[in-house]
Amino acid sequence: MSKLYIVPTPVGNLEDMTLRAIEVLRSVDLILAEDTRTSSLLFKKFDIHTHAESHHKYNEHDKVAMVREKILAGMSVALISDAGTPGISDPGFLLVRTCAQAGIEIETLPGATACIPAIVNSGLPCDRFCFEGFLPQKKGRQTRLAELSQESRTMVFYESPFRLVKTLEQFCGVFGGERQASVSREISKIHDTTQRGTLAELHAFFTAHPPKGEIVMVVAGKEKASKNRSDE
Repeated sequence: MSKLYIVPTPVGNLEDMTLRAIEVLRSVDLILAEDTRTSSLLFKKFDIHTHAESHHKYNEHDKVAMVREKILAGMSVALISDAGTPGISDPGFLLVRTCAQAGIEIETLPGATACIPAIVNSGLPCDRFCFEGFLPQKKGRQTRLAELSQESRTMVFYESPFRLVKTLEQFCGVFGGERQASVSREISKIHDTTQRGTLAELHAFFTAHPPKGEIVMVVAGKEKASKNRSDE
């Protein structure tokens, strides 16, 4: 049946791959992979021999129309990223929107994402949170941080290990050094670790211990001001 499947892949340990995801990747006519070289390790482990083509942020605008026409012609296509769920800080949104506008059936499988394990592991409130992904590098960064300074929900950010210390320094200035936070590194991999503390403590720790690997930052929201007795 012609359809677009959105298939999550492990963010670390390949054993996190679901049985259903494996079956879909084996059965479709075409797999669109962010990097076919990276995905080849996954394909080899789970004996997946489906034809794969690259689909990443540098070529997706050129390829979405072609993929749409292939599905309309009867092909079944699966989209995967290097790790996690496509569309979440990875290519995917443009293809999903294009296919949805064409009336193509889209099925998104549940599965791996770095966001949820990091926020649950942080020890911070996770009943309500906002996912910010990667902040703008330059233009719009300060404006966005100023907006988030008033956010009461727990906030989740993705960051490069090379920018982590600088970002923590910025967060101390915007949110205050005493704000509680956590930094999770290499989720589901051998060196999976979570460091918890205030933003100031985390800044000091990672200044002394430069991090490696994929980073997820979780920051407590702004505490709501308590009502005065006279207001009650």
